[in-house]
Amino acid sequence: MLDRAMCAVAAAALLATPSLAQVVDYSKYPAFMGQWDRMGGPNNWRQLSGPPPLTPEYQKVFEKSEAEQAQGQPGNWPSSFCLPEGMPAMMNVYNPFEIIIKPDTTYILTSHNNDVYRRIYTDGRDWPADPERTLTGYSIGHWLDQDGSGKYTTLDVETRFLKGPRAYEVTGIPFHEDNQTIIRERFHLDKANPDVLLDDITVMDHALTRPWGKPQKLYRRTGARPVWLSETCPEDNVWVRIGDETYYRNVADGKLMPSYKDQAPPDLSYFGQAKK
Repeated sequence: MLDRAMCAVAAAALLATPSLAQVVDYSKYPAFMGQWDRMGGPNNWRQLSGPPPLTPEYQKVFEKSEAEQAQGQPGNWPSSFCLPEGMPAMMNVYNPFEIIIKPDTTYILTSHNNDVYRRIYTDGRDWPADPERTLTGYSIGHWLDQDGSGKYTTLDVETRFLKGPRAYEVTGIPFHEDNQTIIRERFHLDKANPDVLLDDITVMDHALTRPWGKPQKLYRRTGARPVWLSETCPEDNVWVRIGDETYYRNVADGKLMPSYKDQAPPDLSYFGQAKK
């Protein structure tokens, strides 16, 4: 009898601690769990939204990228060199992603080139004064009940404090070099199909003449135990950036090759003369 009474007291003490006493009602959040994959191709900014409304200066940057890609170079696509895509390119969903909802933070996990993730803070915080800039930026979100049901239907997100180099997708649509980009998103399930997730993306950037964006549409993959990819880009990447030039590493012998016709070799000032 004494042992049973002591156990009851111990259990009550544990339940009284803040870590266990806090019960989260996850039923009030939308069903964002599962494995989300894109509908259609990932590089569809122009297909969905038309030509990017770039300033004349950055239209030239874009045209230069397109000309380089026509020669077989990567152009203005930094991820060719194993850099993470950053925002908003990572939301093109090159590989499926997962959304994990916690009361204070929502996480988006994916893997393309390398494992990457986003933290979306939903704890009511304000913008920090001077945070470290990253390729994914600093994201603050707000949960909304848009139908008066008493449950959340939508996650509104704003992302700031981004750094470069970044592009919208592999064609190399550029961002302004001042890195003052602001990205707004609205995540919500399709009312007609709860296995379809919509991410309405709007970008504000000084390389644009007006806000520009696209509606990203995803579907939930079925299956109780989805397979998740984990990529390591440097294992098989063949692009090499030296100065302002891009070269190609021959897979067969590991030697450096030109990436376009009549490309000059890199500056070898710090190397001795090759033996003949």
